[in-house]
Amino acid sequence: MTEDQVLVGLGLIVVLAAASQLVASVLHIPALIVLLPVGFTAGALTDDVNPERLLGSTFSPLVSLAVALILYDAGLGLDLKRFRAHTRRVVVWLIWWGTLVTCFSAALLAIPLLGMSRGAAVMLGAILIVSGPTVVGPLLNFVRPTERLQRILIWEGSLIDPVGGILGALVFHGVMSGGRSGFASEIGHFAVSIAVGVVGGVAGAAVLTWALRRLRLGEVLGTTVQLAAVVGVAAACDVVRDDTGLIAAVLMGLAVANLPGLGVAARRPFFETLVNLVIGLLFISISATVSPHSLRHVLLPALGLVVVLVLVVRPLVAVVSALGTDLTAGERGFLGWMAPRGIVAAATASTFSSSLVDKGVGGAAKILPATFVVIVATVTLYGLSAGPVARRLGVVRSARSRPLLVGGDPWVIDLGRALRSAGLDVVMWAGHEAERDSIRAAGIELAPGELFAAATGAGAELEGLTGVLLLTGEDDFNALASMNLEGSVEGTVYRLGPPAESQGVIAPYTGGQVLFDPELTGPELTRRYALGARVVTHRVDGPVPAGHTVLFLVRGDGRLLPVTRSGGPAPQGGDVAVLLSA
Repeated sequence: MTEDQVLVGLGLIVVLAAASQLVASVLHIPALIVLLPVGFTAGALTDDVNPERLLGSTFSPLVSLAVALILYDAGLGLDLKRFRAHTRRVVVWLIWWGTLVTCFSAALLAIPLLGMSRGAAVMLGAILIVSGPTVVGPLLNFVRPTERLQRILIWEGSLIDPVGGILGALVFHGVMSGGRSGFASEIGHFAVSIAVGVVGGVAGAAVLTWALRRLRLGEVLGTTVQLAAVVGVAAACDVVRDDTGLIAAVLMGLAVANLPGLGVAARRPFFETLVNLVIGLLFISISATVSPHSLRHVLLPALGLVVVLVLVVRPLVAVVSALGTDLTAGERGFLGWMAPRGIVAAATASTFSSSLVDKGVGGAAKILPATFVVIVATVTLYGLSAGPVARRLGVVRSARSRPLLVGGDPWVIDLGRALRSAGLDVVMWAGHEAERDSIRAAGIELAPGELFAAATGAGAELEGLTGVLLLTGEDDFNALASMNLEGSVEGTVYRLGPPAESQGVIAPYTGGQVLFDPELTGPELTRRYALGARVVTHRVDGPVPAGHTVLFLVRGDGRLLPVTRSGGPAPQGGDVAVLLSA
């Protein structure tokens, strides 16, 4: 290809990846539903976006390193404190039973349905065991199932990807060698691969932990060091054993997210932006390699395979994995209805299928298009049906707001009481023990002492909370915490605004959602409260009582809508207004 063609191809891939994710965001659908058909269409219309022509032999190793980055980011989101008891047991069994049953069933069906040889069918079965956080995460964020279900599915997706990648590599080498090594030898190779990944992960985690603790890296350099460490360790592991870098990447992410004492937050906007872009680039690139001609004789048989995987295999795996646990019937049902395939399946199929075709393995040319069909079908099916299924099974989290109020001043505790009387599930956090005692005395749920510190220091997700109200008397603390907490909760982070004449270091210069009218700053609220003002509730059935100021509205469905400096919500019949009396 000429230099101009390479420039056009690379530019198109980046633009299509970003545009597809933008469209998906506007339509409130998983990005894969847009990325895959866009990449396929682009590949059918022009050869300029075909990564095998653009990058040649470098495409496959670049894919492996990109997937390692994605799995490192997934590891950063795994909290070991919540991986306990029945959650851990279900995840372990989902991975083991899912691997065995899915691989065997898919391989057994691929032989008659797709006309594959035994080697190609086993290769396809190994590819289709994976799920992946890049697919499951967005679907769960859209559906909002119960916290336990979300944790189980995210852990399963994050851990089964490296297992699937290594199993795919072992099956590939077994098929290429003609199966001469034997079953015992393959088990030994699998154990060695796991060991290589673990050793690499431990070494990489040690280096990262030392750098982040000792060197006091800033945000930019801290992100650069993480990227270099993940890519370097994953590349080294893959040189020793194929795809072992995936295990190392997940372990490194787990370590950085869960070991105490790191000097900077692990997940930063730039790193997350990079990972999001990498996901888009991979899906556009890989789907562009699938030609319409290759789908001609694969589409219907592959859809038949999807039917069995969705309606038989996954429910069976879920039922067996949940035996003896306290999961409800609805939770078991939803586990049986959530197994989309994602980037690792596409990457593995893209990496190994061409070599098997060159080797002359029967049916190997159908591996990539069949995988493409399974990914598109499962993502579309689960993406469109997961919400209604979750609601039907009763496993959707309530739309009712569950705000975290940060602060322990008397008026803040008064506000907590008012919001609770309006029907909200209120959680509070305060730094001083005397304030925490006052919160307990008010009968309001008190967040554990380490919860807020963990969230502001390491980007840990505050599970179950729908928003944060930063109401302390320290304007700079509120401003800094609002920046650190963005992305750690599902909803919005709000803070009190500083006084107009404030000389604070941070507060006057940061953006974000600022609560209440400009005159209602922290000191002013404290002053009014000391003079006798109180926080009260009033059901909206007419005008607001004279001398009262609206702070919040609580809708009939339990949603909390604050008044901010950019404006306030319009009252509706059935709302409860939270007011500040004169």
